Formats: sequence, structure tokens, C-alpha cells
Amino acid sequence: MVKSRSFIATPPGATIKEQLIDRGLSQKEFALRMGMSEKHISKLINGDVQLTPEVAVRLEMVLGVPAKFWNKLEATYREKLIKANAENEMDSDKELVKKLPYREMSKNGWVPETREATEKVIYLRKYFEVVNLEIIKDMKLSKIACRRLAETEKGNLALLAWAQKAKLEARAIETSLIDLKTLKEKLPEIRSMTAMNPADFCPKLIEMLSGCGIALVFLPHIGGSFLHGATFCDGNKIVVGLTVRGKDADKFWFSLFHELGHILLGHINQSDGTTDEDEEAADNFAKETLIPTVEFNAFTSLNDFSKTSICSFAQKQNILCGIVVGRLQKEGFINYNRCNDLKTKYVLSV
Repeated sequence: MVKSRSFIATPPGATIKEQLIDRGLSQKEFALRMGMSEKHISKLINGDVQLTPEVAVRLEMVLGVPAKFWNKLEATYREKLIKANAENEMDSDKELVKKLPYREMSKNGWVPETREATEKVIYLRKYFEVVNLEIIKDMKLSKIACRRLAETEKGNLALLAWAQKAKLEARAIETSLIDLKTLKEKLPEIRSMTAMNPADFCPKLIEMLSGCGIALVFLPHIGGSFLHGATFCDGNKIVVGLTVRGKDADKFWFSLFHELGHILLGHINQSDGTTDEDEEAADNFAKETLIPTVEFNAFTSLNDFSKTSICSFAQKQNILCGIVVGRLQKEGFINYNRCNDLKTKYVLSV
């Protein structure tokens, strides 16, 4: 028996069981008279197997109740079962919707705007490409390599929503076969783009990475996801998504090289997900690629962190001053309130 708010689906087996009790028939004897196994009769009574027209005819012979009665009982049960399950799934999905960032998603144009709970469920099912939203809880976050600051249940769901949008956007990006050797060779050229304007480097970067089998997608930040970027496999391509809202240039480039680090270090598509060691390794990859540690240590050993000195070092490294400032702040050489005027803010179209 399956219940929902509006429906009770009772299998025909319940009526069969009543008939057996009234007649004092055991299931063993009934199975013998039906010419069927005890196991099948048990499943029939419990509603675990369908009552077929053939079985209905046998029931008419054994119990004297017309076959059309059993067929109608089975049809009614199946109809109510579908409706009860659908109602239960809808109720469950409505609760899950409350934990998803629907308002932000609709504001970004990812789903239609609505206040009606049932419509939200339908729109989100289509968005995630699932028959019910409970399924997304089984979609493994573990295969998504990402850089974010914290992890919560709502944050995980926000990440899934964000990653789904990245997947949908990436479908429109044509890529070559995945080529990690070429990607590694392209790192110096990608690094040189740090000194360029976004309008110039964005199309070039997208084209370059697509040639390595990587679809680069820029998306707005989703509140609660604590997300900077994420990387995962989708079919025969790798998807790299980066957040762009209020993005400092140094954070943008660090996030990009962090995600490229995950790719080159073999961290994506792991069944158990990225470990803390993987995240640290990707961080170190990004730091080393942007500013080699040997040269950074040589600069910091001079203990001159004036704006003039920082700009001079950045120019020699051919990178933005803000990247140097971000590294100095992160490693405690200067306070976070110093030299922020040397940082560049990006406004990237999405």
C-alpha cells in the first residue's frame, strides 16, 4: 500500500489475501491450485508484481471472481500508485526547492521566475534534466574539482545548480580532443594574458583552451556556494567554470590556474573526489605558475613592499601588480588593507 495526501493505492493482492482468509486457504495450497510458485503468489499478494490478464483468468477459475474484476482492480491500483508517488515526489521536491537558490537562478535567467512551488519544481526538474529533484542528491559532488571557501548542505546544492549551468553552457562550445600535453605547453602563453584586458584575453583564452579539449565558461556567482571555480568531465570534454561577479583580477587568475592545476595533476573525475592534499597541490600549482617561488622569495627577501617596488617586480614578471599584491597579502607580508588600489577589477560578460 502506498499513501499520499490525496491517494491510497491498495494492491489487488490485499483483496486476494482477504479471499484466502475467508476460504481458509493457505498461500501454499492457493499457489498449487493457481499452478504458480509460492514466491510469485507472495509477490502478487504484496503488490510486488503486476496482476496480468492471464493471472486474472486463473483467479476467476480458482476463486470464482470474474477476471474483469481483477483487471479493473489492477488498473485502478496502478493509476492511484502513479498519482500517489507523483504527489509524494512533488511534496519532497517542494521541500528540496527551499534549499536551492531558485531566486538567484531566476534572476540570472537560468530558470523562469515564479513564486508558485509546483512550478518551481517543474522548472528545476527540467533544468537538472531529472524526473524528480531527489535524484540530484545522488549526483556525486565528488567528481567536481572546485575551489571554494566553505561547505554546507545548501552550498552543495548551490554548487550543483551552478555546475549544471556550466554543463549546459559548455554544450555550445566546440572543443578538440582532450590534449593535456598541449595544455601544459600553453601555460606560459596563458600566463602572459594576465597583463591584457578581459575584452582581449577572454575570446583568446576560450579558443586556446577549446583546442585542448576544455570548455571554459564564465558564470555569475551563486550566493552560498562559496565558489570561485569548478572543473569536471562532461562526455568527451573537460568543463572549467569560473565565477565573475565582483572578481578581482588576482583571484580570477589564481582560480583559473588552480582549476588547470586540477586537470594537469589528475584530480578530476575521481570517484572519491578531491582531497585536502589535492586542493593544496592545485593552490601550489597556481602560485608557482603565476609567480615562481624562487623569484617571489628573492623579492620578499629585500623587505621592500612599497608600491613602487611592487610595480617594478610585477613589470619584470610581466603580470598585473594586483597578482603580486594578492600573494603578498595571502602570505602575510603586507596587511589586507594595503595596496588594494593596485588591484584590478574585472567585469566579464556572461
